[in-house]
Amino acid sequence: MLCIKNGRIITATDDYVADVLIEGETITAIGKNLTTPAGAEVIDAEGKYVMPGFIDPHVHIYLPFMGTYAKDDYDSASRAALVGGTTTLIEMCCPSRGEDPLKAYQLWKSKAEGLSACDFTFHMGVSRFDADTSAKLREIVADGIASFKVFLAYKNFFGVNDAELFETLKLAKELGVIVTAHCENETLVAELQQQLLAAGKVGPEWHEPSRPRQVEAEGVQHLMTFAELTGTAVYIVHTSCHAAVKAALAARQRGVRVWIETVIPYLVLDDTYAQRPDFEGAKFVMSPPIRAAEEQPHLWNALRTRDISTVATDHAPFDFHGQKEMGRGDFTKIPNGIPTVEDRVNLLYTHGVATGKIDLNTFVDAASTQAAKLFGLFPRKGTIAVGSDADIVVYDPNYRGVLSAATHSMATDYSAFEGWPIIGRPDVVTVRGKVQVRSGKFVGALGHGQFLRRQASH
Repeated sequence: MLCIKNGRIITATDDYVADVLIEGETITAIGKNLTTPAGAEVIDAEGKYVMPGFIDPHVHIYLPFMGTYAKDDYDSASRAALVGGTTTLIEMCCPSRGEDPLKAYQLWKSKAEGLSACDFTFHMGVSRFDADTSAKLREIVADGIASFKVFLAYKNFFGVNDAELFETLKLAKELGVIVTAHCENETLVAELQQQLLAAGKVGPEWHEPSRPRQVEAEGVQHLMTFAELTGTAVYIVHTSCHAAVKAALAARQRGVRVWIETVIPYLVLDDTYAQRPDFEGAKFVMSPPIRAAEEQPHLWNALRTRDISTVATDHAPFDFHGQKEMGRGDFTKIPNGIPTVEDRVNLLYTHGVATGKIDLNTFVDAASTQAAKLFGLFPRKGTIAVGSDADIVVYDPNYRGVLSAATHSMATDYSAFEGWPIIGRPDVVTVRGKVQVRSGKFVGALGHGQFLRRQASH
């Protein structure tokens, strides 16, 4: 039993001072000056925020990709997530075109069960659609998966063709499943890559020009056409630029049920990082690429108005040495991704809340509540309310620190934010009533995390 006293409770809509009583895994009372039951541990949160556990709706942990494997497992990734205030991970289960979807789902799930320190669930990747796919996807949905993932990129590996996209969206509509989508025009990407390589433009600084903004906006527009024709609920992952946001919002005005995610690297990094000399730019290669700094005010503004619903990470951790270096001499071979699951919340607070770009309620909404609502977890997750899971972050706005690979819990040999100062951090973090982080350090138990069964409701 826990009693969190005197904290300032922040949800997507509320801001007030009260105590929170936790019995077992659940919040059982909220009020001023609650009587602390005998034997309950008291956590004094005076001067701190009490927020719902944060949800990262877009991570890669187990990931065979581009001839290698992502560095984290659920040991390092779940500890890193919790230190960063994230209590629920939604991982992309990403089988390649040649893999059986049911076997892939069981494999991905087995990597987390019994190991993860935080709760977890999956978006089920659909990388092909043949005669057997529908039955297998129905079985996966029956197991508690309420979202699919499609790639309109990575031709011949993860990517679906238009016929497969149409069939996936039709099935999703029938089952009430929301479809998350990576939107880029794969043909244009392939042609531009070859054009640049043929011209001897092989360094990481050419990754962005090979996947320019128009390619992303066109991918969004393409998905919108299919979503409009099928009536399926869709969610655009890692939206990096104003043109892509505009294409989605125009479709929303036409009645398309579309939600927009951005990821923390796009809000705080710009394309000059990928242009760093001596191949250092490879540390910042992800897809869609990090854009010019002029895109950032548009993204922050769309976040402030809540046109962008969520801020995720697209956490895809690869070492600089030995992995990113696979692309020396050919930027198309640099494993895509930036390790960020530990840093998302603190970067969003430091560069969003502390600068006045977004308020505290929007911060909680974008980092927790919207993901819970969209992906079938609300109100169990994503809010502080009687009856909700006791996933709570006591956030200390007075903390000051510095990000570094030397101190992070992620398994990568570099930080994309090396030496960056942060304002605020999670002080205490609970997952279903169990304290997993104290004074910013992981003190909990691996294996405490549970698979979250969700109900398709779109």
